[in-house]
Order: sequence, then C-alpha cells, then structure tokens
Amino acid sequence: MNSIDKNHIWHPYASVLNPKETIKIKSANGVYLTTEDNKELIDGMSSWWSVIHGYNNEKLNTAIKEQTSKMSHVMFGGLTHEPAIELTQKLLTILDDSLEHIFYSDSGSVSVEVAMKMALQYQYKENVSTKNRFLSVRRGYHGDTIGAMSVCDPVTGMHSLFSENLMQNYFVSEPKSKFDGTFDEHDLDEMKDVLEKEHENIAAVIIEPIVQGAGGMRIYHQAYLQGLRALCDKYNVLLIFDEIATGFGRTGKLFAYEHAGVVPDILTIGKALTGGYMTMAATITTTKVAKGIEEDGNILMHGPTFMGNPLACKVASTSIDLLFENDWQGNVSRIENYLKQNLTKCNEIQSVKEVRVIGAIGVVELHDNVDLAKATQEFVKRGVWIRPFMNLIYIMPPYITKENELQKLIDAIYETIQVLNDE
Repeated sequence: MNSIDKNHIWHPYASVLNPKETIKIKSANGVYLTTEDNKELIDGMSSWWSVIHGYNNEKLNTAIKEQTSKMSHVMFGGLTHEPAIELTQKLLTILDDSLEHIFYSDSGSVSVEVAMKMALQYQYKENVSTKNRFLSVRRGYHGDTIGAMSVCDPVTGMHSLFSENLMQNYFVSEPKSKFDGTFDEHDLDEMKDVLEKEHENIAAVIIEPIVQGAGGMRIYHQAYLQGLRALCDKYNVLLIFDEIATGFGRTGKLFAYEHAGVVPDILTIGKALTGGYMTMAATITTTKVAKGIEEDGNILMHGPTFMGNPLACKVASTSIDLLFENDWQGNVSRIENYLKQNLTKCNEIQSVKEVRVIGAIGVVELHDNVDLAKATQEFVKRGVWIRPFMNLIYIMPPYITKENELQKLIDAIYETIQVLNDE
C-alpha cells in the first residue's frame, strides 16, 4: 500500500488511522480494471453502479474532449449553455410527460436534499406549515448528507451515530412482497396507519422504487408503489422516488417507476446519468410542485457551484445516446437471463439464504455477514472486483459485460462463498 494513501487518504466507510489494504488501479478499459502490477479484474460493481457503458468509452471520451475545448465550467446563475439545454431535452423525452422541471446538482445525496427542500417548500403555506417531516420505509438508503441521512433506515442506513442530530422522521416496515410473487395488501397497513394519523405533519414519502439498494438489496412488488401513490394522493403528501441507483435501465426498465406504472411528484437520478464519467445528479418534478414552491413569489433556495456543469451535461447527454445506440434493453435482458440461469446455483450452498435477480442486478444473501477483507482477497485472486457489504454479495456489471465475463463473476462468487465457509 502506498504510504501517502495509507497515512493520509480517508477512504469511504473506512478507518483513516487503521486503514485496510487498498488496490491501486492504473487504468481501466471496457469491463476491466488494471492494477498497478498489471492484473486485470472484471468489474462487477460498475464503480458503485455508475459505469454502465464500461470504461474508456470512445464516444464518452470524445464528448469530454470536445467540451473541454469550449469550456469546462461556467456558473449557472444567470447563465445557460447548450450542453444543459441538450441534456434537458433528452431527459424530457425519456421521462414521463408530467416530469417537466429539472434541477441539476453535483451528487446523488445533494439531489435528495434538493428533493426534500422542494417538498418542504411546496407544503409551506401562509408562513405556517405543520407538514415538515418525511415518511420512509425501513431498509432504505438515500445518501450521506444530513437531510438524506434522516430518511435512511435508522439501523441499516449506517447513520445511527447521528440519530440525535437528525430531523426526526417517520418510518414503517419495508415492503415484504417479492417482485415476482403475490402481493400481500397488508404490506401497506403500516403506511396507511401512519399517513392517516400523521399526514398533517408529513410533507412527503421518499422511497427507492422496486429495488432497495445499500440498505439491503431487496427487490419488492410493484403493487406496493401503486398503493402508495393512491395513499399519497389521498392525504396530500408528495411522493419522492429515489432512482439514483435504479435509473437508466438497471432494473430492466429505463426507470424503475415504469414497473408499477406510477409516476412520482419528485424524482432523483444520478450515478449512471453520466455513464460513470463525472459526478452529476438531478432532481426532477412536476409543474404542480413547481407552482406550489413558487406560490407567493417564493423560489427554490438551492444553488450548487457546479450546478449544470457543461462537461457533466455533455457527457450525460452522450451517455443517453449510447444507451439507445447500444440496445440497453437487449443487453440488460441478456444479463438478467444469464444471472437467473447461473447465479442461482449459489442456492446449493448451505450458508446462502437467498439469490435474487432483476435486470442487471444479481444478489446473493448469506445467513451471516461477510468477512470483507477475506472475500476481497479471494475475488481478486480470481480476477474479479466485487465489493460485498453486510451479509450481501452482489453484482451490478456494466451493460456491455459478456457471458464469459458474467460466468467468471458467478464462479468467483460461488467459490469465494465456499472458501469463507471453510474458514
């Protein structure tokens, strides 16, 4: 490990004083990461779910270079530019028609903060509003900033240390009905009860549609969202969908809300928005919400320095083009079918609780937590990069991943679980 890295760089969710071993990557191409000692690793994580087209993509590289020759950044206050206009036009084309107003920010967590501020300002009327809390489901994850932390699961959301410092929001049990199973209407009982009793205090419900990500990689029934939409309408509570992880085809639909045929009042997107090239996110809402925010001459009080960054807008616009040029739907379906046919062999292992697949997402849930250091060592030994957490080993590979590469990821998972069992 490099001494500068070891002694001075603080890695995510890690100790800076007693750091774990890190692997130095010198380059990346396609689905492969190349380490400093020239070992190639198939990336099963898409660099935390963002690099959907693979690394070092020629068209994305060209887009960055062309935009850099014009301008890399310009403030968005009082100014605009073609990359932002072009990206907005493309997003409006692929989103539901009711989602019309787009606020650009520089990370997924910030886009959640903006969504929460939108909801609070929408509900703020005549200088008085009791609707100043949020309702969410357990096992959810929405980011690491202060507002976003307050709507993450208080236990599995990794932020229990800050519980006394966060906005005190409402939580109900996570959806239990599985995506490909029968929907149990009792899944919504707690949500109904809390909304009935507390709706005058609730500005919005926030939830990850269909797939709960870092809170547990759970995949739930689309009917839950249909029922939730009806409840929010009944009680004048806004509905926020956090699609930072699921947007741009990851679940087999371009956006996960399409599985349920319902549309949120506010949508957050990020991660794959730029194909993993740059940090960028967006919060998108309806004219109804925009009018509510601007009632009595108010405006949305938010404005990041790098909002609408031209480089990010240009590469995001090009990434959307690539999605359709490269038949994202066919590729995601191909990956899904392969995972369903082959990853399920992990069910043979006694320590495995469940295997689940949707789109280009494969999850192996174990009964016990994974030894991260040992698992990482075994994965690297087998030429793959997979980053487990808690009791979950999962992959979200780039959409260009071929069958032989998928098989190598699957074999590595199967063999590593066996090794961990033998320890």
